[in-house]
Amino acid sequence: MSTPLTLHRPGLAAGRDAQALHRAATLEFSGWLEHTRPAGGCSRPIRLTGTIAAVDRDTGRILSEQHTDELPDRTLYKACGNRRESQCRDCAWVYQGDAFQVVRCGLTGGKGIPASIGRHPVVFATFTAPSFGAVHHRHIPRHTCRSRQRCDCRPAPCRARSTVGTCPHGQPAACFARHDADDPRLGQPLCLDCYDHDHQVVWNYFAGELWRRTKQAIERRLAALCRRRGIPFVRIVTPSGKVRWVPPLRVSHGKVAEMQRRAAVHFHVLLRLDGVDPDDPDALVPPPAGITVDDLDEAVHAAASQITVTTPPHPDRPQGWRVAWGEQVDVRRTNSTDGELTDGKVAAYLAKYATKATEATGHCSTRLTPTTIDDYADPEGDHLARLIDACWHLGRPTHTEPASGAATGGDRQASLDTKPRPYAGLRRWAHMLGFGGHFLTKARRYSVTFGQLRDTRATYRRMEDEDGTDIVTVGTLIYVGSGWLSAGDALLANTAARQRRESRRIGREEVAHEAWLTGAAA
Repeated sequence: MSTPLTLHRPGLAAGRDAQALHRAATLEFSGWLEHTRPAGGCSRPIRLTGTIAAVDRDTGRILSEQHTDELPDRTLYKACGNRRESQCRDCAWVYQGDAFQVVRCGLTGGKGIPASIGRHPVVFATFTAPSFGAVHHRHIPRHTCRSRQRCDCRPAPCRARSTVGTCPHGQPAACFARHDADDPRLGQPLCLDCYDHDHQVVWNYFAGELWRRTKQAIERRLAALCRRRGIPFVRIVTPSGKVRWVPPLRVSHGKVAEMQRRAAVHFHVLLRLDGVDPDDPDALVPPPAGITVDDLDEAVHAAASQITVTTPPHPDRPQGWRVAWGEQVDVRRTNSTDGELTDGKVAAYLAKYATKATEATGHCSTRLTPTTIDDYADPEGDHLARLIDACWHLGRPTHTEPASGAATGGDRQASLDTKPRPYAGLRRWAHMLGFGGHFLTKARRYSVTFGQLRDTRATYRRMEDEDGTDIVTVGTLIYVGSGWLSAGDALLANTAARQRRESRRIGREEVAHEAWLTGAAA
């Protein structure tokens, strides 16, 4: 399998240019460029080999068959589809567009979602992690700028104190610096030894369970409110014939995880109130008139302040850890009168973070193994090294001592515990600093799915290629490697992809301008 290509490494530019010139001088260059078009722009495309057959849609008869050995480079290229912008900008751009549609359709409708959901009560909530120790931070108490994207307001001192003292380890307990937005000290603990790295990685690991219980608490609180206000429950008949009485509303959510600079995850969540149709439980209908957005706001705050998770016992902490939300739980309403949180802005904001991972912390790696862990983990190292070490240490296999009276000698060796290991996943997710959840999730009824969007795009492209005929293309392919065959090939394919994207952008702007001129003339 090929290794990732690094085109900006010194010494590779001359060889890359020579490879590109050699490829462009061949007679098959135009065909090669068209052949690589589906993966153009991808930094690490998938290479496949096998047969491609043209099959009659009605009869299933194979009309023609071609092996990839007859194609340029004797392989078929496919985009990697990685959502992380740091790994593949082009594929992340496609994923971000899909994420925008998923979030936006849950707010305004479209793509099979009724437009009436745009009138449902919606709040935009941010759930943060608690403090695990003092860190350098940047706070602007009052903004005087016109645009937050170009904010030049003066921040307050980081951690000003009237009396400057030290922590038990001799480190200063105060910081009077006014940190810039790109200050590398942001998110770093004032004292590495005082900071509770174990608790933070455990919090990241169980944050998904904390969110699950929080949403359950929100729905239960709203159901209790319906009872107090005399709003009747809905009678539902299950496919098995059983009768159930359910609350007349449900909460549908779209959630994005963001990693803070201190390497603690927090969630941005859109919460929408939907009603329940007894004749069609999957239908999206308005909630009961007696429940308003104020009730949803109050339920979110109450659940965030009350719900906690006590983790299972661990050999290093038999009582477990307490996992709860931090004090900063922000709940805001979309499409308010100030126009600050519109549907489009919220969808773009969440879609942006859907392509991120741990880049904000300065750490970026693939899954860690026993052979690579020593390159990243260090119990006496910096903040990130200690977090990774905490993941690896807490996720270690636990052992049980033999019972009293057991045989001695070789039979007295400790045996692996066969009980469930609730912390074993910390090693699997050490490269994510303990967080093992998806960065973009949603309720089943919130909006369209990524699969539906991809199927629609694939169908559109297939109809373009097949030109409306009754012939379908069926491939029997296997994986042979990843990455372009040379740095020159990557340069040519990605440059051509950028030119095509720029042409499409200019075309869209020209169409929009012509439509505007037509409307103005009318």
